[in-house]
Amino acid sequence: MAQEVRGVVARAKGEPVRLETIVVPDPGPGEAVVKIRSCGVCHTDLHYREGGIGDDFPFLLGHEAAGTVESVGEGVTEVAPGDFVVLNWRAVCGRCRACRRGRPWYCFDTHNAKQRMTLADGTELSPALGIGAFAEKTLVAAGQCTKVDPAASPAAAGLLGCGVMAGIGAAINTGAVTRGDSVAVIGCGGVGTAAVAGAALAGAGRVIAVDIDDRKLEAARGLGATHTVNSRTQDAVEAIRSLTGGHGADVVIDAVGRPETYEQAFYARDLAGTVVLVGVPTPEMRVDLPLLDVFGRGGALKSSWYGDCLPSRDFPMLIDLYRQGRLDLDAFVTETIGLEGVEDAFARMHEGDVLRSVVLL
Repeated sequence: MAQEVRGVVARAKGEPVRLETIVVPDPGPGEAVVKIRSCGVCHTDLHYREGGIGDDFPFLLGHEAAGTVESVGEGVTEVAPGDFVVLNWRAVCGRCRACRRGRPWYCFDTHNAKQRMTLADGTELSPALGIGAFAEKTLVAAGQCTKVDPAASPAAAGLLGCGVMAGIGAAINTGAVTRGDSVAVIGCGGVGTAAVAGAALAGAGRVIAVDIDDRKLEAARGLGATHTVNSRTQDAVEAIRSLTGGHGADVVIDAVGRPETYEQAFYARDLAGTVVLVGVPTPEMRVDLPLLDVFGRGGALKSSWYGDCLPSRDFPMLIDLYRQGRLDLDAFVTETIGLEGVEDAFARMHEGDVLRSVVLL
């Protein structure tokens, strides 16, 4: 029987979000209803509210979440009621050409729940990234649920659902950072600071955090940065080179996603080094680089989709590291709020006052 719960809805472009009654249907084949326990406030949700991702309003916001499976539909075997799960927005199909080649993290046919949640009047909602977790309960595809250790803090665990996984994965999976590497991360918001933590976790010898905000640089030091550069007062490329023997870093991660930061990343890497773009650019942005420099510097220019993660592999592993005290996920949680606090959290995020505000239910 369908349930009525509270959820945070963006009804129109640029309008403040509203806490409304939403209707969650019973799970159909391959689907699950999850009782949400935590959901991080991510820039992507703000982009939805601002119309930067699409115009399929109204949106049910929230996607960086952990919760408990309440019920499952026909044919679901991977999770069961009572399982503590982290939600992901790339449920792999197992059948496309990427999956068949053994690269499921590139799955080209990821899927979401087929049924739609609605407002009380029957208006269909578009769930953010196919999840919609700023709500007491949500409906997802069962493949979007990854079972993890229930002893983990929900506030910390849920962050793996998006930003923290994107950053850690950009370093470990996409950038293939390994012992002794030098790594520079440009932009130390939630994703960039997670990339710093990922580089440190992988054993990088030198981890250089770059930002224009000293508060963020201090947070990056706490999560593994060995050096920091305030690019408001220093030239980022020259500073990174000077900290790496004049050569540049082995891996440079652009966690901002702007033409100027990508150019900095390109020229701040060593010969045959790797650039990883994990910050998300807007459609009109362009990069102009001399093709001879692209050829002459060698190496690799990569983009990182969701940290090139495989949730079934990466989420439990990172939760284990968290439980062992080797990955401080709690450090990313700046504050905890209720559903009614999401709009104010957007303002604090825009001002750079938090790494993550996390809704607890």
